[in-house]
Amino acid sequence: MALCALSAAGLLRIATTTFMLSWTHSVEKIPWQEDWAITNAGLVLTEARIQGSGAGMEPPDDAVFRDGWYHYTPNIPPRQNIILAASGETVSGWKLCAQGQCHELGSTREKPIEITICE
Repeated sequence: MALCALSAAGLLRIATTTFMLSWTHSVEKIPWQEDWAITNAGLVLTEARIQGSGAGMEPPDDAVFRDGWYHYTPNIPPRQNIILAASGETVSGWKLCAQGQCHELGSTREKPIEITICE
């Protein structure tokens, strides 16, 4: 399986079955991470981590605080795509990591970035 990320820079294709998205919250400046799996049902969010809480980003009641992060498993259905805003107005872009390599996406103003399973 492969992951595709379409941005203004072009198409990024990565042969993988798992990946991590990370970013810094635009207002609270707190790091956030999500682990995703590529499955036959679609993109599945398997775990999320956040280093603190603040406006609109409180960890859920079942989150476990470990190693400086609140860890939890979001209960959302599989998705066919993930759309990432790219305003260029935040402290950083999105970081997409897979197979030991990370790529920064959306650090400048551009069209939204679409992450999908490659055909």
